Amino acid sequence: MSAEAPVILTHNEDIKEAIPTLAGTIAATLANQAAVSFSGDDNQFLKFHGCYQQDDRDQRTDGNKKFIMMVRGRIPGGVMTPKQWRVFDELAWLYANNTLRITTRQSIQFHGIVKANLRLVIKKINESLLSTLAACGDVNRNVLAPPIPAYTRAREAVYRDCVRVADALTPQTRAYHAIWIDGFQLKTDDPFNQAYVDPLYGKTYLPRKFKVAFAIPPVNDTDIYTNCLGLIAIVEQDQLLGYNLVVGGGMGRSHGNKATYPRLASELGFFTPERLVDVAKAVLTIHRDFGDRTDRKHARLKYVVEERGAAWMRAEVEQRAGIKLEPPREIKFTTTADLLGWHQSVDGKNFFSLFVENGRVKNEKKIALREIAEQFPQIEFRLTTNQNVVLANVSDADRAGINAVFAAHQIPVENQAAILHAGSMACPSLPTCGLALAESERALPGIIDRIEKLAGDLGLGAEEIVIRSTGCPNGCARPYMAEIGFVGKAPGRYQVWLGGNAAGTRLNRVWKETLKDADLEKELQPVLARFAKERHAGERFGDWSDRVLLNEPSAKN
Repeated sequence: MSAEAPVILTHNEDIKEAIPTLAGTIAATLANQAAVSFSGDDNQFLKFHGCYQQDDRDQRTDGNKKFIMMVRGRIPGGVMTPKQWRVFDELAWLYANNTLRITTRQSIQFHGIVKANLRLVIKKINESLLSTLAACGDVNRNVLAPPIPAYTRAREAVYRDCVRVADALTPQTRAYHAIWIDGFQLKTDDPFNQAYVDPLYGKTYLPRKFKVAFAIPPVNDTDIYTNCLGLIAIVEQDQLLGYNLVVGGGMGRSHGNKATYPRLASELGFFTPERLVDVAKAVLTIHRDFGDRTDRKHARLKYVVEERGAAWMRAEVEQRAGIKLEPPREIKFTTTADLLGWHQSVDGKNFFSLFVENGRVKNEKKIALREIAEQFPQIEFRLTTNQNVVLANVSDADRAGINAVFAAHQIPVENQAAILHAGSMACPSLPTCGLALAESERALPGIIDRIEKLAGDLGLGAEEIVIRSTGCPNGCARPYMAEIGFVGKAPGRYQVWLGGNAAGTRLNRVWKETLKDADLEKELQPVLARFAKERHAGERFGDWSDRVLLNEPSAKN
């Protein structure tokens, strides 16, 4: 009888085992002015600290790279004080490319930071009482919470629970403060550095990233079913009763690899809030213990749930958390969209949602938000997963002053964006992302303009359609939930997915394996024309596509 083949772990597993503090040689490289970049292993360790080493792909010449750093904040629930916003604004101006990139996970990314300024930027973020620890890497990422409705008791309870989970799932290694606060390199041969075991994650952390989100029905503005761990708040008369638990969602996939796919989270049951941290740790440690450490493309929790089943997952969560899940409570989602413009909270205060196309805060909007942060220190900044900014806790007296700031910079407070732009989302892609196969952020506004022209010509000018784009199949902007999703395959070429719904409860499907940018009008015009003629009364484009178009033999060619 032959012996079983040895398990071959990925290189990432080997380096985590060797240096479980995640220190690498990062601090030594920072101190070495002659070094223009970090080593391949340190690139992996840097992710746990909230950084990616990138290069400006617009400036590549004969194989030479201009190395730059991306830094991402860890901002639970996307909530910031005006003072923290000012810190981020200043860091972008002094050390990055003078833009703030709101992410699809309620955080802010800086692009274009050079190695010499990296430690200073991260230290300043920590001094503002935010962090970059675990914003990337094989750990729990930024935890999402609904940005609105503003200041209901239930919403505030959910936000507090978001912070509780974020704190409970934060890795404990001292290497982060040693490198970025103290400027100290933990030695690789130090017995502590080699023997460290994180009390939650263990010595080798997770097989890959882990994502957590909260949602309050009927608004699914955190795309709850795309997360590894989703917590759907059950609220009655503004009281939080508990959470429906959903697990195993995720967007990432690879072109041509059928073993990878987007997946919606499975519903497991209901539990009361006092068991929240126990349940969160149970789900995370299941990923830790059962996730695939031999293939990083197959290393997400969604594959564990898909392959072992929801019943197995439920039993494992119950055993680890020491609870018995109740049957899930009835819920209904209706939308994933943000409420743009001015609205009143339950407590009588106001909130204002500012549309930020693809999350890129720049030019007049950046200046205006800086002035608002300076002039109104009592308000609250909230980042949305749709990449917009919410100004919350605004008194009636301050509302006019905020309007005046926007007016001075010619920023409308009503009718902020055309309907298709308002529902759009894109990842950064080129020129900074090393995984990008096609344009996304820089291309999507123009693509939407072209689709708007088609829709207008067909009498669909007022039709809302959720359109999302990514430069590669990893799905950072959640294109597989969109009514129209563009997924980069090569320069000027996209895989097109249709059929998601407004509530964020249905995956879309491939309609075109490859669409050339130049052929967009030729391919989409007949589809939109059919939709205009064949739709049921009030039927959205995604619902019609799922019901009719994608069930025809000609689909997916």
